[in-house]
Amino acid sequence: MSLIPRNYFGDIFDDFMPSTKEDNMKCDIYEKDGDYHIEMDVPGFGKDEIKIEAKKDYLTITAEKSSEVNDEDKDKNYIHRERSYGKYQRSFYLHDLDSDKVKAEFNNGVLNITVPKKEETEDKKYIEIK
Repeated sequence: MSLIPRNYFGDIFDDFMPSTKEDNMKCDIYEKDGDYHIEMDVPGFGKDEIKIEAKKDYLTITAEKSSEVNDEDKDKNYIHRERSYGKYQRSFYLHDLDSDKVKAEFNNGVLNITVPKKEETEDKKYIEIK
């Protein structure tokens, strides 16, 4: 009895299995100098098609492209289309998010977000023991 390697069908089916929308927004997250940094690949989108929302402790990045049919497309007989349209979204929980100071830059399909942490306060409250 022969065993089929686990990844034997992987290469064959990768071409037919659609990737998840989260796979299309790969990112690296790291902490440096007291800030969080998110570097996210958002290829094929323009700066005006990307929104960043900071709400409470969550940072949500949304990229949306509509499937507009141009006049140029009417004369085309597509044989194969891989570029997809739609809404892609990722959310990150950042407990000490300071939403007023979030900065973002977009260059060559890469979104760079800097998220300063809230300054920790030393507000201590002592509880009286009765």
